[in-house]
Amino acid sequence: MGVGKYITVFIMTYVVYLIFSGSLSLYDLTLGALVAVIVSLLTAKLLITHDVKALNPIRLGWLIAYFIVYFLYYEVKAHTDVIKRILHPKMPINPGIVRVPYQVKSDYSIVIISNSITNTPGTVVVDLDEEEKVLYVHWINVKGVEPEVTWSNISKGFEFFAKKIFE
Repeated sequence: MGVGKYITVFIMTYVVYLIFSGSLSLYDLTLGALVAVIVSLLTAKLLITHDVKALNPIRLGWLIAYFIVYFLYYEVKAHTDVIKRILHPKMPINPGIVRVPYQVKSDYSIVIISNSITNTPGTVVVDLDEEEKVLYVHWINVKGVEPEVTWSNISKGFEFFAKKIFE
């Protein structure tokens, strides 16, 4: 078993701890390191399947790019769309559950795509069919039920980043 798994979880946990603590005092730096060591020892085997991939700085760069694009583009676009629908006098919605195909292979990729869809206003993943490689998504404004339409409108951007980060 590689040490890289533990290092990866340690770094991620330590950074998250420091961000949430909001302090760089000696106490917080020390306690954060201790917490990160304990968390990495307990969870590294469960969280990291390929330690070489996890330590790849290019993948980390894609992860950072994903969060920037997700929060500055997809979230803003979806919130604006939902706000317009709410404030519109006739509330123009066309809700429905659609099948959204995906082409990714890893469980991590499926999870990040599903979470991204669910966290974006106007769409919620309600089921997953791994055999058919399809997500069932409740969509506030169905623009079409064809696989190409649902994929390009709902998950195309998320899939691009998921492949770069996890596959």
